[in-house]
Amino acid sequence: QVQVVESGGGLVQPGESLRLSCVASGSNFDIIRMGWYRQPIGKQREFVARIGTTSGTNYADSVRGRFTISRDSAWNTMSLQMNSLQPRDTAIYYCNVLARTVNLGMVDFWGNGTLVTVSS
Repeated sequence: QVQVVESGGGLVQPGESLRLSCVASGSNFDIIRMGWYRQPIGKQREFVARIGTTSGTNYADSVRGRFTISRDSAWNTMSLQMNSLQPRDTAIYYCNVLARTVNLGMVDFWGNGTLVTVSS
């Protein structure tokens, strides 16, 4: 089993920055890909960014150039640096981990989310 925990959300003003972190822990798994999704209130969850062991990085058009995804060398901690935040970025941000597990094969794991609010 893999536990996924996000942190770093909060309230910022337009134009400010925020850094989200995600930690994956557990045993008997190999991470294939980590990513961020977000869900504005009353809307569907949407892709933000992801980083894979062999697939590199991908960004949604709405955040490309403002957000940067990165991970540590051990592949259990991922960050999302968010610059030039706008009110439209307000959402609950979820960390997603695609992992190969011993007992279940390839599985998607999700954190509980962290709220980012951009408001003046």
